[in-house]
Amino acid sequence: MTAGLFAPVAATAQQADGERLFQQRCGGCHSTEAGRNRIGPHLSGVIGRAAGSIEGARYSDAMRDSGIVWDNQLLDTFLAAPREMVSGARMTVAVPDADQRAAIIAYLESQ
Repeated sequence: MTAGLFAPVAATAQQADGERLFQQRCGGCHSTEAGRNRIGPHLSGVIGRAAGSIEGARYSDAMRDSGIVWDNQLLDTFLAAPREMVSGARMTVAVPDADQRAAIIAYLESQ
């Protein structure tokens, strides 16, 4: 019965961890602020968005033509090995740790 009492705390901890990991691993190239592209596109509203569709962002032809619509599983696969999922993708940074990927994706969902 008490497990449910701690769920909000666990979710908050994962979100905080996800935000920290996002800033460390992704924030140099990506923003979570809509309309604010950096080297990579902003990631505000990335869940449910077509890959390669942000106006003004620089995408490889491979990403633009991938036909991907981002969901949690596809983001997880991409973050684990970007160039294996989309040959020709410009993103080279991978997040090999599954827990870190889950925290980053949870953070992106909250944005």
